[in-house]
Amino acid sequence: MKTFDTAPAPHLPARRSVRSVMGLVLLALVPGLVAHAWFFGPGIVVQVALATLFALAFEAAMLKLRGKPLRPFLTDLSAPLTAVLFALCLPPLAPWWVAAVGMFAAIVIAKQLFGGLGHNLFNPAMVGLAVVLLAFPREFTQWLPPAGLDGAIAPPGLLESLRAVATGELPLPWEWDTLAQATPLDAVRTLGAQGATLAEIRGAPLFGDFGGRGWEWIANFFALGGLFLLWKRVIPWQVPVATLGTTVLLTLPFWLYDPDLHPFPLQHVFSGALVLAAFFIATDPVSGCTTPRGRLLFGAGVAVLTLAIRRWGGFPDGVAFAVLLMNCAAPWIDAHTRPRILGEGRGQ
Repeated sequence: MKTFDTAPAPHLPARRSVRSVMGLVLLALVPGLVAHAWFFGPGIVVQVALATLFALAFEAAMLKLRGKPLRPFLTDLSAPLTAVLFALCLPPLAPWWVAAVGMFAAIVIAKQLFGGLGHNLFNPAMVGLAVVLLAFPREFTQWLPPAGLDGAIAPPGLLESLRAVATGELPLPWEWDTLAQATPLDAVRTLGAQGATLAEIRGAPLFGDFGGRGWEWIANFFALGGLFLLWKRVIPWQVPVATLGTTVLLTLPFWLYDPDLHPFPLQHVFSGALVLAAFFIATDPVSGCTTPRGRLLFGAGVAVLTLAIRRWGGFPDGVAFAVLLMNCAAPWIDAHTRPRILGEGRGQ
């Protein structure tokens, strides 16, 4: 039997390629995407496909303009991942130009103008989402009711969804006046401002056990994908633990003080895009923090800012803006949470 010489320890495992990491993250998003399509119809699949096409087209155009080779960058799956994360935050029947503008902002401005993958200061998907939130507020009011909601019209099928996305209009018998529904966060915000108690608001069929009907299951499946990434050691544990833990810790005392005025902590967690952000967006190694303590602070900051925007801001959710604001602070946080080198004094 032939033997081979083995070098002495330590034996470092082979580093994952960018493509393999992006592929694992996309795989982890599949359960949440399937749940989204189940509850809100196939329009979300149309949005993912459309955003991916725009992302690859803008990526190829910018690489050509910058004199970079196309193949290694177009096949590393970073552009499709940006597109999927962006599309998962869109109303399922948003018109095609929303994806076009969002991907232009994400790929051209936030990614390529900063130097490409690994050089972007801000999370590209959240830049794209923030731009379209500000540019197309009306389109973000056109959310579909979840499947099984009492008295709600069933969401359009694939062909009808394609037509709605292409033209911005719904085919008969669907109409926006009868089909469009407020999100659970928007309902809490609007009805609460009108003086309704949370018990009265949550009595509506739009709400489930914790968050909104359908929304909470989508968040559960995103959490399942996030746990898969933690198991595969693709993402650090500090960011999701700090994001979700801070959300619960900050909202629990208020809920205990007055449950008719302040939502249950898990309602904050399972409504909106907080779970998606905790596992898939705030964990971005490029635009986030790299030190262990810095990741804890980054995740906590995302939670604090998200809650502040939900309470006092002009948007029902605010996750995109919270992540972008923490992206600004990430270099400063890393600089002040750098682990001490062995032998280095505390004041150095």
